[in-house]
Amino acid sequence: MKDIVPLPPAIVRNDVAAVKGLYEKNVIPTYARFEIVLSHGSGSYAWDILGKRYLDFGGGIAVTSLGHAHPAMTEALIEQSKKLVHTSNLYFSEPQGRLAEKLVNAIGPGKIFFSNSGAEANEGLFKLARKFGHDEGRFEILTAENSFHGRTLAGISATGQDKVKKGFEPMMPGFRHVPYNDLEAMRNAISPATVAIMIEGIQGEGGITAATPEYLLGLRKLCDEKKLLLLMDSVQCGHFRTGHCQSYRRILENVPGGETFLPDGISMAKSLGGGFPIGAFWVRQPFADLLSAGSHGSTYGGSPLACAVALKVFEVIEREKLADNARNIGNFLKNELLRLSRDFPTIIKTARGFGMLIGLELAEKIPAFASSEKSHAVQFVSRLHEAGMLTIPSGTQVIRLLPPLNLRREDAEDGIAIIESTVKKLLL
Repeated sequence: MKDIVPLPPAIVRNDVAAVKGLYEKNVIPTYARFEIVLSHGSGSYAWDILGKRYLDFGGGIAVTSLGHAHPAMTEALIEQSKKLVHTSNLYFSEPQGRLAEKLVNAIGPGKIFFSNSGAEANEGLFKLARKFGHDEGRFEILTAENSFHGRTLAGISATGQDKVKKGFEPMMPGFRHVPYNDLEAMRNAISPATVAIMIEGIQGEGGITAATPEYLLGLRKLCDEKKLLLLMDSVQCGHFRTGHCQSYRRILENVPGGETFLPDGISMAKSLGGGFPIGAFWVRQPFADLLSAGSHGSTYGGSPLACAVALKVFEVIEREKLADNARNIGNFLKNELLRLSRDFPTIIKTARGFGMLIGLELAEKIPAFASSEKSHAVQFVSRLHEAGMLTIPSGTQVIRLLPPLNLRREDAEDGIAIIESTVKKLLL
C-alpha cells in the first residue's frame, strides 16, 4: 500500500506511555480504550504517534464521512472562523438556515432543530413526543430490544440493552422495549399511555441489524391507526451512510408503498458534520411547530461554524456523488466478506448491511480466541490493529466496518486483503 502523506516528523513521535499516563491521571475512565495513540490522518488512513499507518474502517464510529483532513472541510472551518464562530440562538445566521433547508429538501416537508450530538437529538424527539401526548396524558415511548439511543438518562432508559443501565437505576419512566422487527409484538405492547414508537433503521450498536420493509411499512400504518408518532434514530445509519440520504429509503427501495413512507421525526448526527460536532432532528409537518419558543433550546446547537462545515460536507457528498460511491464500494465490500464467510466458515459466519455500514459476524467459537476472556469481536479488532486496520466492535460477535463515503476501490481491496490475511492467521 502506498503512503498518501509522508510519515509524521519526529516532533509527534511522543512516548505512548506518557500519553497514557496523562489519561490515567486526568481523564475519567469511561472508555475501554485500545492501545493506540493516534496522531494524524489523511483520507482513509490514520497514523499513530510511532508512525504506524492504519486503514481506517472505523471512521470515528460512523462519523468521518469524508475521511480525515478533507481540504474542503478545512477550508470551510478557516473561512467561517474568520467571520463568525458563535452567536447564540437569540439571533439568526445564514449557515443554520441554509443547512436546515438542505436537510428538509433531502428528507421531506418539515423543520429542523440543531443540537451538538446524537444523544441530544434523541432527547429532542423524546420531548416532542411528550409534548404531542401531554394533553391526553400520553407519554410512553416504545423502543426495540437491542437498540441504542444515547448515554443520557433518558437515552439509556430508551435503549433496549441492560448493560448500559447498570448502576444508574432507577430508569426514567416512560420507556418499554419490544422485540425488533416484530410488528405484532409492537402492536400488542401499545397501552393507553403510549404516544410514540422509536426505532433505528439499522441497529448499529446492536449488530448491524436492519429493519425489514414489512416492519417499516407496518409501523407507519400502526402509528397512523393509533395516533402515535413514528420516530427514527438515524444517528448512525443516516446521512448517506447506506448509499441513500436515510437508511429507510435504502431499505424500502423498489418496495410498493415505500416511495411514500415518511416518519414523523428523525434524529441525526455523526456523518452530518464529518467529524465536527453537530446533531439535529427533523420533524414532519404538521408536528413541526409543537416545540415552540422556550420549550427547547441549545447554547451551541446550530452554530455558524458547525453549520458551515456540515454544509460543506453536504456539498461534497452531492458534487462527488458519494451516495453512489457508498453504494457501489459497499456492495463490493459486503460481497467480498460473504465470500470470506464461505471460504472460512469457522471464523466468519456472515456479513450484512448497506453501503458504508457493514457488519461482519464472527463464528460462535473460534479456537484461537478461547484462552481470553475478551469477546471475539474485541479480539478480532485487536488482530486487525496489528495488521494496520481500524474497525469497531458491535456486541460480542460483530465487527462494524464504517469507512468514509469517499472510500476508493483500491483502499477497499486493501481492507479485504487485511481481513483475509487476519482470518488465515487464526487458522494456523
